[in-house]
Amino acid sequence: MQLSSTSTQRTYRYLRISIVGAVAALAASLVAVVVADGAVTSLSALFYTPGRTVFTGVLFAIALALLALSGHSLEQILLDLAALFAPLIAIIPTPIQAGDAPGVDPECSSSVPCVPADAAPDVRNGIVTFAVIAVLGVVLALVLARVQRTASTGVLVAAPVAVIVAIGVIGWMLTAPDSLLRLGHLVATGAFFALTAAVAVTAAITSADRWRALYAGVAIGMAAFLVYLGIVMIARLAGADQTGQPWILVGESGLVVLFAVFWIAQTVQKWDEVDPSLRARAVPAR
Repeated sequence: MQLSSTSTQRTYRYLRISIVGAVAALAASLVAVVVADGAVTSLSALFYTPGRTVFTGVLFAIALALLALSGHSLEQILLDLAALFAPLIAIIPTPIQAGDAPGVDPECSSSVPCVPADAAPDVRNGIVTFAVIAVLGVVLALVLARVQRTASTGVLVAAPVAVIVAIGVIGWMLTAPDSLLRLGHLVATGAFFALTAAVAVTAAITSADRWRALYAGVAIGMAAFLVYLGIVMIARLAGADQTGQPWILVGESGLVVLFAVFWIAQTVQKWDEVDPSLRARAVPAR
């Protein structure tokens, strides 16, 4: 049986499916690293393992998919900003200490986890590239919105916020590079999942009853895991020795699973939906 669909429907379907596929790729990479090299204490520690290519690629792929999907009004703002923070999770590595990743010892000067010194040039290059592309992307988005007459509240709000984030990250790198390396990954990860949880809240409010409980559960679960991870990370950065313990992996895995659940639900719920904003802005034939 052949299912009828429009090109817009197929594009949106494939984008949502690709987000779930990216999460599956991250899980497969984690398993491969653990089997071949040994356990890691967090998903973010994959940055220091042979899984680095998949880890960074997944985050950039998710960012592009979120930008392409976007949404309407508040949803558009939240998705665009989540897409902004996803690359920063890959660009700024998580601080680690001996035992967090197989065969990696950053030789921190204290018991507090750190980012290895040889990673700093990569971070600087990534931050500069991120800022340049973010600003160019904002300019392009505003030009396209003007030319296509598709300017919306979402575009007008997300654009200046994106510029502020880009300038802020550059300023952070220039004025307090050690602080950026110590806290940047945590801030980017927290912002990404907080924004995703906010999207789930929006979905819970605007969806039919049968989806509302699921989206509300995802939002509450993400909030709980974010609080849990915040407590664990504060303890680690304060010098509490948790080397070899998978507490961070538990929290990160919970967030990633809920992220996947949300997008699977979105794919099912919106399978036959045609973007109403595109339909509303269609230019009548002359």
